[in-house]
Amino acid sequence: MAAAGGSFDPFLLTAPALRARRGGKWHRYEPDVLPAFVADMDFRVAPAVQAVLASMVGSEDYGYGSMEDGGRLAAAFARRMLARYGWEVDPALVVGVADVIQGIASSLIAFSAPDDGVVVQTPVYPPFLRGVPMVGRRLVENPVVLGAGDGGGFGIDFEGLRVAVGDGRPRILLLCNPHNPTGRAFTRSELLGLLAVAKEFDLVVVSDEIHSDLMYPGFAHIPFASLPGAAERCVTLTSATKSFNIPGARCAVMHFGSAALLERFRASFPEFVLGHPSRFGLEATIAAWDEGQPWLDLCLAYLQRNRSRVGSWVAEAARGIRYFAPDATYLAWFDCSAFGLPGESPFEFFLERARVGLGVGLDFGEPGRMCVRLNFGTSVEILEGIL
Repeated sequence: MAAAGGSFDPFLLTAPALRARRGGKWHRYEPDVLPAFVADMDFRVAPAVQAVLASMVGSEDYGYGSMEDGGRLAAAFARRMLARYGWEVDPALVVGVADVIQGIASSLIAFSAPDDGVVVQTPVYPPFLRGVPMVGRRLVENPVVLGAGDGGGFGIDFEGLRVAVGDGRPRILLLCNPHNPTGRAFTRSELLGLLAVAKEFDLVVVSDEIHSDLMYPGFAHIPFASLPGAAERCVTLTSATKSFNIPGARCAVMHFGSAALLERFRASFPEFVLGHPSRFGLEATIAAWDEGQPWLDLCLAYLQRNRSRVGSWVAEAARGIRYFAPDATYLAWFDCSAFGLPGESPFEFFLERARVGLGVGLDFGEPGRMCVRLNFGTSVEILEGIL
């Protein structure tokens, strides 16, 4: 797949090569099942990432890091945000953590009290749904709705949101943008609408923006905290792990929109409670953000081809599926309600009849009961086998 003066072909992996690895994606099911569930791409990583990790292994550099490592990660995040989105952040307000989920759970504890409500827009990333009750908070659901988004796709139900906020007494709005699993990249007007609600009801916005680098032409990511008047009530969570295919590296960042938010967080979580990213994850992340963009440009061109192929397959061969091409991510959300599968979920149907392991729709909340999520971040050959 030619793109941006190069080809992505050297980064493709075959099914046998993937099965020879020890990662979980290709070992959950029997060998005759093609996995397309977890958000883990079937590609080799960016050369800059591989080089820095190979250098550490080659020199047996497994010791403690330096006191400057956290500052280097924060500075790399600041450079990335400015280069990609024109968003200036203060590195002093950045905290490194192991992953975005850790950042979500700790934010819920720091900025709400037991039994407080937390607004989520379902269907949504399963750790949102599991994490809220795990820390003793209440889920307040505001389902996304068809017809509210561009082109009739998924969008925010603002009327329902105000009702949910008024009834549920939440303290936090837990935002997933770009949205997982629908792939929506919320527009500036939508985000401003959320900000207006957050201000009116004095909500802290915890914004998971981990898929923000995976945008398709015609769409743009807007960091929530970059909106006028939003930073003071926003914690931004992101990582290089999704866009650069290094989830095992265990490195993410939390950006606090104000010193006051950071102080509240530190009061709940002193420095040693959460620990720090691993040195491998930190170095891989800095290399990805500073040097990996050429690889990501090629990757996005390849993913765009796969995205188009999924759309044409639905139109030609799977017309019973309701599907809207994602604005971002490498994830396709299929509503299979029209098939009428009595006593059988779409996940079970595709696993047993087609031997394809998709994401279980119900894991993303009740609106996903008759849905499945497909990961098309794989080679054309594997994707054709899945389809």
